[in-house]
Amino acid sequence: MNLGLQGKVALVTASSRGLGKAIAMELAREGSRVAICSRSRDRVEETAAAIRRRTNAEILALTGDVSQGDDISRIVEQTITQWGRIDILVCNAGGPPSGPFESFDDVAWMRAFETNLLSVVRLVRAALPHMDRGGRILTIASSSVKQPIPGLILSNTMRAGVNGLMKTLAEELAPRGILVNTICPGRIATGRLQELDQAAAEREGISPDAVQDRVVRQIPLGRYGEPEEFARVAAFLASDANSYVTGATLLVDGGMVKAL
Repeated sequence: MNLGLQGKVALVTASSRGLGKAIAMELAREGSRVAICSRSRDRVEETAAAIRRRTNAEILALTGDVSQGDDISRIVEQTITQWGRIDILVCNAGGPPSGPFESFDDVAWMRAFETNLLSVVRLVRAALPHMDRGGRILTIASSSVKQPIPGLILSNTMRAGVNGLMKTLAEELAPRGILVNTICPGRIATGRLQELDQAAAEREGISPDAVQDRVVRQIPLGRYGEPEEFARVAAFLASDANSYVTGATLLVDGGMVKAL
Protein backbone atom coordinates (compact mmCIF):
# COMPACT_ATOMS: atom_id res chain seq x y z
CA MET A 1 0.00 0.00 0.00
CA ASN A 2 1.24 3.47 -0.90
CA LEU A 3 0.64 5.56 2.19
CA GLY A 4 1.14 8.83 0.35
CA LEU A 5 3.64 10.16 2.89
CA GLN A 6 6.35 11.11 0.39
CA GLY A 7 7.26 14.78 0.86
CA LYS A 8 4.94 15.35 3.80
CA VAL A 9 6.14 17.55 6.66
CA ALA A 10 5.78 15.98 10.10
CA LEU A 11 6.50 17.31 13.58
CA VAL A 12 6.91 14.58 16.20
CA THR A 13 7.53 15.73 19.75
CA ALA A 14 9.49 13.85 22.44
CA SER A 15 11.00 11.80 19.63
CA SER A 16 14.61 11.15 20.53
CA ARG A 17 13.72 7.72 21.92
CA GLY A 18 10.85 5.33 22.57
CA LEU A 19 7.57 5.55 20.69
CA GLY A 20 8.26 9.05 19.37
CA LYS A 21 11.52 7.93 17.82
CA ALA A 22 9.88 4.86 16.28
CA ILE A 23 7.16 7.00 14.69
CA ALA A 24 9.68 9.53 13.38
CA MET A 25 11.71 6.68 11.88
CA GLU A 26 8.66 5.15 10.19
CA LEU A 27 7.49 8.47 8.73
CA ALA A 28 11.01 9.14 7.45
CA ARG A 29 11.17 5.66 5.93
CA GLU A 30 7.96 6.48 4.04
CA GLY A 31 9.55 9.65 2.63
CA SER A 32 8.34 12.35 4.99
CA ARG A 33 10.44 15.26 6.14
CA VAL A 34 10.44 15.03 9.92
CA ALA A 35 11.15 17.52 12.69
CA ILE A 36 12.05 15.74 15.92
CA CYS A 37 12.59 17.28 19.33
CA SER A 38 13.89 16.48 22.77
CA ARG A 39 15.01 18.33 25.88
CA SER A 40 18.50 16.93 25.26
CA ARG A 41 20.49 18.43 22.39
CA ASP A 42 22.94 15.51 22.32
CA ARG A 43 20.22 12.88 22.28
CA VAL A 44 18.13 14.52 19.56
CA GLU A 45 21.17 15.05 17.34
CA GLU A 46 22.16 11.42 17.80
CA THR A 47 18.65 10.27 16.91
CA ALA A 48 18.50 12.55 13.87
CA ALA A 49 21.77 11.13 12.59
CA ALA A 50 20.53 7.57 13.09
CA ILE A 51 17.30 8.25 11.17
CA ARG A 52 19.21 9.92 8.33
CA ARG A 53 21.56 6.94 8.05
CA ARG A 54 18.70 4.48 7.82
CA THR A 55 16.32 6.45 5.59
CA ASN A 56 18.19 9.29 3.82
CA ALA A 57 15.28 11.51 4.84
CA GLU A 58 15.40 15.20 5.71
CA ILE A 59 15.43 15.44 9.50
CA LEU A 60 15.32 18.62 11.57
CA ALA A 61 16.65 18.19 15.12
CA LEU A 62 15.17 20.62 17.65
CA THR A 63 15.44 21.06 21.40
CA GLY A 64 12.58 21.96 23.66
CA ASP A 65 10.44 20.97 26.62
CA VAL A 66 6.80 20.43 25.65
CA SER A 67 5.68 21.46 29.14
CA GLN A 68 6.83 24.99 28.28
CA GLY A 69 4.65 27.14 26.05
CA ASP A 70 7.56 29.22 24.73
CA ASP A 71 9.43 26.07 23.71
CA ILE A 72 6.41 24.77 21.81
CA SER A 73 6.05 28.06 19.93
CA ARG A 74 9.72 27.96 18.99
CA ILE A 75 9.64 24.32 17.85
CA VAL A 76 6.68 25.01 15.56
CA GLU A 77 8.24 28.22 14.22
CA GLN A 78 11.51 26.45 13.43
CA THR A 79 9.64 23.72 11.56
CA ILE A 80 7.74 26.34 9.54
CA THR A 81 10.93 28.26 8.81
CA GLN A 82 12.53 25.06 7.50
CA TRP A 83 9.67 23.69 5.39
CA GLY A 84 6.84 26.23 5.30
CA ARG A 85 4.02 24.06 6.61
CA ILE A 86 3.03 21.15 8.86
CA ASP A 87 1.09 18.25 7.36
CA ILE A 88 1.35 15.87 10.31
CA LEU A 89 1.49 16.70 14.01
CA VAL A 90 2.26 13.90 16.44
CA CYS A 91 1.87 15.01 20.06
CA ASN A 92 3.97 12.94 22.42
CA ALA A 93 5.45 13.51 25.88
CA GLY A 94 7.08 11.47 28.58
CA GLY A 95 4.71 9.90 31.05
CA PRO A 96 4.30 11.26 34.60
CA PRO A 97 5.65 9.33 37.59
CA SER A 98 3.83 6.34 38.99
CA GLY A 99 2.39 6.22 42.49
CA PRO A 100 -0.86 6.35 44.52
CA PHE A 101 -3.07 9.42 44.92
CA GLU A 102 -1.74 10.49 48.32
CA SER A 103 1.87 10.58 47.13
CA PHE A 104 1.37 13.60 44.82
CA ASP A 105 1.09 17.26 45.74
CA ASP A 106 -0.14 20.21 43.66
CA VAL A 107 3.25 20.63 42.03
CA ALA A 108 3.19 17.07 40.71
CA TRP A 109 -0.37 17.44 39.43
CA MET A 110 0.43 20.71 37.69
CA ARG A 111 3.56 19.26 36.11
CA ALA A 112 1.57 16.32 34.74
CA PHE A 113 -1.10 18.69 33.44
CA GLU A 114 1.41 20.92 31.67
CA THR A 115 3.39 18.03 30.21
CA ASN A 116 0.66 15.63 29.17
CA LEU A 117 -2.50 17.68 28.55
CA LEU A 118 -1.71 21.37 28.15
CA SER A 119 1.17 20.48 25.80
CA VAL A 120 -1.34 18.97 23.34
CA VAL A 121 -3.52 22.08 23.53
CA ARG A 122 -0.53 24.31 22.85
CA LEU A 123 0.89 22.16 20.05
CA VAL A 124 -2.40 21.98 18.17
CA ARG A 125 -3.03 25.71 18.64
CA ALA A 126 0.45 26.56 17.33
CA ALA A 127 0.37 24.14 14.38
CA LEU A 128 -3.17 24.68 13.08
CA PRO A 129 -2.48 27.99 11.28
CA HIS A 130 0.16 26.14 9.23
CA MET A 131 -1.90 23.03 8.50
CA ASP A 132 -3.89 22.83 5.26
CA ARG A 133 -6.80 20.61 4.31
CA GLY A 134 -5.62 17.01 4.52
CA GLY A 135 -3.66 17.58 7.73
CA ARG A 136 -3.36 14.88 10.35
CA ILE A 137 -3.13 15.27 14.13
CA LEU A 138 -2.22 12.30 16.33
CA THR A 139 -1.65 12.13 20.02
CA ILE A 140 0.00 9.26 21.84
CA ALA A 141 -2.01 8.49 24.95
CA SER A 142 -2.27 5.18 26.81
CA SER A 143 -4.46 2.12 27.09
CA SER A 144 -5.54 3.72 30.39
CA VAL A 145 -8.10 5.84 28.50
CA LYS A 146 -10.11 2.62 28.18
CA GLN A 147 -9.02 0.82 31.35
CA PRO A 148 -7.22 2.81 34.10
CA ILE A 149 -3.90 1.32 35.17
CA PRO A 150 -3.30 0.83 38.92
CA GLY A 151 -0.55 3.04 40.30
CA LEU A 152 -0.70 5.54 37.41
CA ILE A 153 -3.25 8.04 38.69
CA LEU A 154 -1.52 11.05 37.11
CA SER A 155 -1.33 9.41 33.71
CA ASN A 156 -4.85 7.96 33.95
CA THR A 157 -6.29 11.40 34.61
CA MET A 158 -4.34 13.40 32.03
CA ARG A 159 -4.65 10.82 29.24
CA ALA A 160 -8.42 10.76 29.69
CA GLY A 161 -8.44 14.54 29.31
CA VAL A 162 -6.38 14.32 26.12
CA ASN A 163 -8.79 11.77 24.71
CA GLY A 164 -11.73 14.08 25.35
CA LEU A 165 -9.87 16.95 23.73
CA MET A 166 -9.04 14.95 20.61
CA LYS A 167 -12.59 13.61 20.23
CA THR A 168 -13.90 17.17 20.35
CA LEU A 169 -11.26 18.47 17.95
CA ALA A 170 -12.10 15.73 15.45
CA GLU A 171 -15.59 17.19 15.07
CA GLU A 172 -14.45 20.82 15.03
CA LEU A 173 -11.71 20.26 12.44
CA ALA A 174 -13.54 17.83 10.15
CA PRO A 175 -14.95 20.65 7.98
CA ARG A 176 -11.35 21.73 7.35
CA GLY A 177 -10.39 18.25 6.18
CA ILE A 178 -8.10 17.62 9.17
CA LEU A 179 -8.27 14.16 10.75
CA VAL A 180 -7.66 13.84 14.48
CA ASN A 181 -6.99 10.56 16.28
CA THR A 182 -5.64 9.16 19.53
CA ILE A 183 -3.37 6.12 19.47
CA CYS A 184 -2.98 4.20 22.70
CA PRO A 185 -0.08 1.87 23.43
CA GLY A 186 -0.50 -1.10 25.69
CA ARG A 187 2.66 -2.86 26.82
CA ILE A 188 5.16 -1.73 24.20
CA ALA A 189 8.81 -2.54 24.92
CA THR A 190 10.33 0.89 25.58
CA GLY A 191 12.46 2.44 28.29
CA ARG A 192 9.29 3.89 29.85
CA LEU A 193 7.83 0.41 30.20
CA GLN A 194 11.02 -0.85 31.82
CA GLU A 195 10.73 1.99 34.37
CA LEU A 196 7.11 1.08 35.13
CA ASP A 197 7.92 -2.62 35.51
CA GLN A 198 10.83 -1.75 37.80
CA ALA A 199 8.60 0.51 39.94
CA ALA A 200 5.96 -2.21 40.22
CA ALA A 201 8.63 -4.74 41.17
CA GLU A 202 9.95 -2.50 43.94
CA ARG A 203 6.46 -1.86 45.33
CA GLU A 204 5.65 -5.57 45.41
CA GLY A 205 9.05 -6.92 46.40
CA ILE A 206 9.40 -9.10 43.31
CA SER A 207 11.64 -9.05 40.24
CA PRO A 208 10.91 -7.06 37.06
CA ASP A 209 10.88 -10.37 35.18
CA ALA A 210 8.12 -11.60 37.46
CA VAL A 211 6.13 -8.44 36.74
CA GLN A 212 6.58 -8.94 33.00
CA ASP A 213 5.63 -12.62 33.17
CA ARG A 214 2.44 -11.76 35.03
CA VAL A 215 1.47 -9.04 32.55
CA VAL A 216 2.27 -11.12 29.47
CA ARG A 217 -0.20 -13.75 30.68
CA GLN A 218 -2.91 -11.10 30.34
CA ILE A 219 -2.02 -10.30 26.71
CA PRO A 220 -3.72 -12.60 24.18
CA LEU A 221 -0.75 -12.34 21.80
CA GLY A 222 1.51 -13.47 24.64
CA ARG A 223 4.24 -10.82 24.44
CA TYR A 224 5.07 -7.14 24.70
CA GLY A 225 4.74 -5.19 21.47
CA GLU A 226 7.67 -3.65 19.62
CA PRO A 227 7.90 0.12 19.00
CA GLU A 228 8.03 -0.50 15.25
CA GLU A 229 4.67 -2.27 15.38
CA PHE A 230 3.13 0.72 17.11
CA ALA A 231 4.78 3.13 14.66
CA ARG A 232 3.32 1.40 11.63
CA VAL A 233 -0.20 1.98 12.96
CA ALA A 234 0.62 5.63 13.63
CA ALA A 235 2.02 6.06 10.12
CA PHE A 236 -1.20 4.77 8.59
CA LEU A 237 -3.35 7.14 10.65
CA ALA A 238 -1.07 10.03 9.64
CA SER A 239 -1.17 9.15 5.96
CA ASP A 240 -3.32 9.85 2.93
CA ALA A 241 -4.22 6.15 2.94
CA ASN A 242 -6.33 7.01 5.98
CA SER A 243 -9.14 9.08 4.55
CA TYR A 244 -12.08 8.23 6.83
CA VAL A 245 -10.77 7.52 10.34
CA THR A 246 -11.10 10.49 12.65
CA GLY A 247 -12.14 10.88 16.27
CA ALA A 248 -10.92 7.35 16.94
CA THR A 249 -9.20 6.03 20.04
CA LEU A 250 -7.17 3.14 18.72
CA LEU A 251 -5.57 0.59 21.03
CA VAL A 252 -2.30 -1.05 20.02
CA ASP A 253 -2.10 -3.52 22.87
CA GLY A 254 -2.09 -7.09 21.59
CA GLY A 255 -5.66 -7.52 22.83
CA MET A 256 -4.76 -6.79 26.47
CA VAL A 257 -7.55 -4.34 27.31
CA LYS A 258 -10.85 -6.14 27.83
CA ALA A 259 -13.09 -3.05 27.86
CA LEU A 260 -15.44 -2.64 24.90
